[in-house]
Amino acid sequence: MAEYRVGIIGGGIGGLGAAYELAKLGHHVELYERAPFLGGLASTFEVGGGRLERFYHHLFLSDTTMISLLKELGLGDRLIWRDSKVGMFTGGRIYDFSTPWDLLRFSPVSLVDRMRMGLVALYLQRVKRWQKFEHSTASAFMRKWAGKRNYEAVWEPLLKGKFTTYHDQVSMAWLWSKFATRVASRGKTLREKLGYIRGSWQVLIDALERRIRELGGQVLTSTAVTRILTEGGRVSGLAIQRADGMQEQRAFDIVIATIPSFALPKLVELPQEYVAKLQGVEYEGAIAAIWVLKHSLSHIYWLNITDPDIPFLLVLEQTNLVPPEEYGGKHLIYTANYVTRDDYRWPLSPEEIVRGYIPNLKKINPAFDASWIEATYVHREPAAQPIIKANHRERMPPTRTPVPGLWLAAMSQVYPEDRGTNYSLRLAVEVARQAVEMHQA
Repeated sequence: MAEYRVGIIGGGIGGLGAAYELAKLGHHVELYERAPFLGGLASTFEVGGGRLERFYHHLFLSDTTMISLLKELGLGDRLIWRDSKVGMFTGGRIYDFSTPWDLLRFSPVSLVDRMRMGLVALYLQRVKRWQKFEHSTASAFMRKWAGKRNYEAVWEPLLKGKFTTYHDQVSMAWLWSKFATRVASRGKTLREKLGYIRGSWQVLIDALERRIRELGGQVLTSTAVTRILTEGGRVSGLAIQRADGMQEQRAFDIVIATIPSFALPKLVELPQEYVAKLQGVEYEGAIAAIWVLKHSLSHIYWLNITDPDIPFLLVLEQTNLVPPEEYGGKHLIYTANYVTRDDYRWPLSPEEIVRGYIPNLKKINPAFDASWIEATYVHREPAAQPIIKANHRERMPPTRTPVPGLWLAAMSQVYPEDRGTNYSLRLAVEVARQAVEMHQA
């Protein structure tokens, strides 16, 4: 196999995975990340003497690409698995929602509706071909089959929380994938198993960076790609700018971009038809407030919020999955939102966001008091969630761009699964292999 020079744009898990795969195959790789750190949405910061992801992350048993990579890197013993503790906060009360038996006890809807919801869930778990749902929206499907009361009590609040103004346009194929993922992660007890990397995702990020360098590759942070260079209609290299303002051009045979799809036309001239696909996939942002508390907020790890007067979609208590001892005995929670570009929180300071959320934590646990708070952090990402609408496969931009040698591996191309580290990794590795194979052909 010939050796190629490959430039990779983006130092998230996908970009790192692609770089590692190509370096293993004997190619020279150079990875460029605009931020001063690697990992993207899985990047971490220090809290309580440990490391924590800026945006919450966990693994499912079905995340076989990620699990295999961890084992390959000698990190298999770092994987910890726990029974999931899922709940629903509705009508001012927490309901456990981890097992089929919990569904039968979900009193906000009638017993008949609970049974109907259970039958729909069972049906979706047994369907193997997601393509049958591609032309339907999740809202229309759930209204019809789960029924009006179940839709209004459960599915409409969850879809609105996740997709805001787009909630009635989201593909049923996307929602089917959520059922498929969770069923595949259930153990013999019918409880969902969730995994975490002991020491945080930073353990994986550091291992990938180290292996890429050992294999002769380069990993550069605080380095922005300002232009994808072409010559004779095909990729020829990258123009980059370092943190100190120094600019240079680097020659490459292949370029793989692991950036949001709408960002690619800013870097290179592309045919309008392909640009329309790139810009046709809309994205939402994410805002995560992280709270360091003296006490636990609840017994639930993943608490979905359906009450419309609470200004966040989710309360995720990290220390109900990972022991508080990992963080100096502190209890850590995320309050998280997906938000549109015009959301009122974007211009607010972290202190203003936290101050507005505090009264709502008391709704979840009446014993909560502001004196529990030891520290807070707010992280924001403007392009965290692509909106997967009905017929997304027709809209999705191909990974092989019209410019020979230029490839794209973006979250908008993870389909029908939801965006996540496992699927971003799988896509980027597949694209990396295809890129060198097609270059040889």
